Amino acid sequence: MTTPAEPTPRVVIADDQELVRTGFRLILTARGIHVVGEAADGTEAVAAVRRLRPDVVLLDIRMPVMDGLEAARRILGHVPDCRVIMLTTFDLDQYVYAALALGASGFLLKDVTPAHLAAAVRLVDTGDALLAPSITRRLVERFASGASMPARSPVAPAVHRDLAALTPREREVLTLMGRGLSNSELAHELTLSEATVKTHVARIFAKLTLRDRAQAVVLAYETGLVSPGAPGR
Repeated sequence: MTTPAEPTPRVVIADDQELVRTGFRLILTARGIHVVGEAADGTEAVAAVRRLRPDVVLLDIRMPVMDGLEAARRILGHVPDCRVIMLTTFDLDQYVYAALALGASGFLLKDVTPAHLAAAVRLVDTGDALLAPSITRRLVERFASGASMPARSPVAPAVHRDLAALTPREREVLTLMGRGLSNSELAHELTLSEATVKTHVARIFAKLTLRDRAQAVVLAYETGLVSPGAPGR
C-alpha cells in the first residue's frame, strides 16, 4: 500500500532583486515545491497573492513602492490563510517584530541554505511557526516596547485580548511559550505529556484567535505575562 504524497506547497516569491528570486525559485522547484509567481515590489506581491492564492509567500522586508511590512498587512488582511515568511538580511531587522505582530509566520535570512529554505516553506505550510525560541525572544525583547520601530511602519495597535478566557494552566503555558520554551520543554517543565501540552497550546490559540506560536509569543509580551529581561529557559 503506497503512502499518499504530501501536498505540494504553492509559493510566491517577492523580492526586488531578480537574482534572489531566481535562486530561490530554482532551489524550491528542484525540491518539488511549486513556485506559482514572483513579484519585484510590495504592490506586485499583494496583487500576485490575491490573484494566485498561494499557500506561502516569501516576502522581502525592504522593497520599493511598498515595503514588505505593508505588503504583509494587506496580504494577511485579504488572504488570511496565506502563510507569510519575511526575508531579511539581518536577524534583528527592526521590521521583523512588527511583521510577527501582524501575523507573519516567521522569517528567514537571505543567506539561508537550500535545504533550510525548502524545509521552512513546508514547515509553515503545515501551520507551524518558523522561529527558533532564542531568536523569537531576542526580537520580542528588543522591540516589545516599540523602541527603534520606524515611524512610518503601518503597525496595527496591539490587540489586548481577554486573558480571562484562559484557565490558570493555559496562562502558565502561554507565559512559558513567551519565554521561548518548545512543546517538549513545556512538557518537562510542567510534568505533562507532550500530547497534553499540544492540547493546551491549541486551546490557547483558539480562545485568543492566534494564528501560531509567533503571535502567542508577541501577545505574551504585549499583555505583560512576560517582561523583557524575564528569565528564559
